[in-house]
Amino acid sequence: MSEELHDVRLTVNGTTHEVRVPARRLLSDALRHDLGLTGTHVGCEHGVCGACTILVDGAPMRSCLMFAVSAAYHELTTVEGLANDDGSLGPVQQAFMDCHGLQCGFCTPGFLTTITAGLRQNPHPTHDEARDMIAGNLCRCTGYQNIVKAVERAAELAGTAAGESPPEPPRPGSAQLPSEDRDEDTASTGLGA
Repeated sequence: MSEELHDVRLTVNGTTHEVRVPARRLLSDALRHDLGLTGTHVGCEHGVCGACTILVDGAPMRSCLMFAVSAAYHELTTVEGLANDDGSLGPVQQAFMDCHGLQCGFCTPGFLTTITAGLRQNPHPTHDEARDMIAGNLCRCTGYQNIVKAVERAAELAGTAAGESPPEPPRPGSAQLPSEDRDEDTASTGLGA
């Protein structure tokens, strides 16, 4: 017995795609396997890690928790859609590069989309607000410190694009923070006090 397929129109990164998918096909799987947009990574498949985060009508959404058929008639943005129109890096992508905000890169697409949405809501976050902005995404490599710096740098870069005074470029080595005492209770998250 074969599973019934549904015709679904997905608008991803400004391009409309027609796909035939089972009713239970996860959006993350449709993006990766049906559309070939492999920048969306699948980690926990339970909505916990944030690696599969995309933007649905501009809001961050875990694509592993949404069916592809539910995404019809919505504007979807994946990490592939975050670059500038000329193909250059967008401000959040540039900030990750400037501040060494990634290591293995597996969680990076989810951080990039989450931060993009967060900066649209709060273009000038404080340090604590920048930390809160990324608190729902998990990273096993970086310790989060450079990701927080990347949020702050992306806010500077986006402000410059909007006509604010240009930010100072990071000084060599400034993206690296001093090590912290790993015996603290909060040290396991990298978001210690």
